[in-house]
Amino acid sequence: QVQLVESGGGLVQPGGSLRLSCAVSGFTLEYYAIGWFCRAPGKGREGVSFISSADGSTEYADSVKGRFTISRDIAKNTVYLQMDSLKPEDTAIYYCAIDTTAGGYDYWGQGTQVTVSS
Repeated sequence: QVQLVESGGGLVQPGGSLRLSCAVSGFTLEYYAIGWFCRAPGKGREGVSFISSADGSTEYADSVKGRFTISRDIAKNTVYLQMDSLKPEDTAIYYCAIDTTAGGYDYWGQGTQVTVSS
């Protein structure tokens, strides 16, 4: 059974940091691309960061480049999103998702809330 479980969200002041985790079961991370997405209040879902299956190369949305870092621990089958220098506009529900068919992200976690506010 495929399951993605996010954790690590919370309330943080501007300039602070959080580390989100996404524990994956049912698929081995090493063989699939995985990404982090967010949905801010009143907005649609947006891609935040991605890590490829083949070589672990990474991509970032322009809005988070230099502040967020995606990584994965193959042994733990877990993906992380280190979020530094957080801004109020980063406030959103963050989701991880896995692409098991190379045709799009087809399995999603339930999301974790990140709120950046003083």
